[in-house]
Amino acid sequence: MTDSITITDNRTGQSVDIPVVNGGVDMNAIQKLMPGTWVLDPGFGGTASTESAITELDGAKGFLRYRGYPIEQLADQSTFLEVCYLLLVGELPTAEQLGNWTHEVTYHTFVHENMRKRFMEGFHHDAHPMGMLMSAIAALSTFYPEAKDIEDAENRHRQINRLISKGPTIAAMAYRASLGMPFNYPDNSLSYPENFLSMMWKVAEPQYRPNPILARALDVLLILHADHEQNCSTTTMRVVGSSHADPYSAAAAATGALYGPRHGGANEAVIHMLTEIGSYDNIEPFVESVKKGEGRLMGFGHRVYKAYDPRARIVKEHADEVFEVTGKNPLLDIALKLEEIALSDDYFKDRNLYPNVDFYTGLIYQAMGFPLDMFTVLFTIGRMPGWLAHWQELVVQDQRISRPRQVYTGEPERQYIPLADRG
Repeated sequence: MTDSITITDNRTGQSVDIPVVNGGVDMNAIQKLMPGTWVLDPGFGGTASTESAITELDGAKGFLRYRGYPIEQLADQSTFLEVCYLLLVGELPTAEQLGNWTHEVTYHTFVHENMRKRFMEGFHHDAHPMGMLMSAIAALSTFYPEAKDIEDAENRHRQINRLISKGPTIAAMAYRASLGMPFNYPDNSLSYPENFLSMMWKVAEPQYRPNPILARALDVLLILHADHEQNCSTTTMRVVGSSHADPYSAAAAATGALYGPRHGGANEAVIHMLTEIGSYDNIEPFVESVKKGEGRLMGFGHRVYKAYDPRARIVKEHADEVFEVTGKNPLLDIALKLEEIALSDDYFKDRNLYPNVDFYTGLIYQAMGFPLDMFTVLFTIGRMPGWLAHWQELVVQDQRISRPRQVYTGEPERQYIPLADRG
């Protein structure tokens, strides 16, 4: 057997051949050879927890494909709602299918009035929009108790549709609530990104018409964030979903994972870094401090990519178009110079520290008027179809409930000591 690896237990001399299929090996074979011996992989950096047909990512070659389609082609020619359909169904839609799907999403954007009046208005005035969004997504399961019937394909589709359509509505409500501003109702005459921008920024005008360049830029950013294989939040979605929890509960858990600064807060950290650098003259001293281990270069490097993040190139291309409308972000010159230095310095090249998607997205969001605490909310809207595609896939696969093992490092067995006898 050529496509296999052989593992030998030197304690017994027994060996087992494990086939390599699609680049992975079934480590359950180890249990048959060596019962009670676990594969220790903290952070799951080298463990495939599932088989999936949704997204292919090659970090060494630097490519990302949704259902086989290169991310570059989708960002250039597709729309976010079309990409949602692709991720969920597995194929690009026909014109009729896309029209029906777009209509379904558009007319599910409204949320229950109790959610608007009693739930969202109950948060403290300075509540973080991400915490509000996470709570509201979980609360949706109480509005749609039928969501627990996950075996019904038509019912699953209905809940998936609701999460994708209502996500921007709740996100905009969270933002407006944080400012003490009245909520805006969805406008069904607008496209998906236009509607979100309208709910965010509309004040007193009869109808808000977003700049088409900004709406398209937002659409592209949502496409780039739509899925990214088994990242922390997607894995959370699958782990919670494996218990057969409803999709709202699983999506709320995934949102909580994304809320963490190590996952969803990277583009916000880039803005903080660029602001801290402050001026063009401080760039080279900052780079030297990073090389000495005195600071971190945010927005560079990636857990998976060992080459230039393909999404970063796309974001950089759209940045110029956005800045022509909004005016150039004053931090842009610092970012461009920082990238130039890092890409030419062997210290960073040897460590595969290339710009990732977060390096420029924050600059675009900031130029469009989004505050820092909304960056992760935008990430959530974009990632929702990917989460739901994985949730749907695991339900159809009838994936076993997630239950990893551990390597115990605590005390061996010991006897209980009565309280009076303890020193």
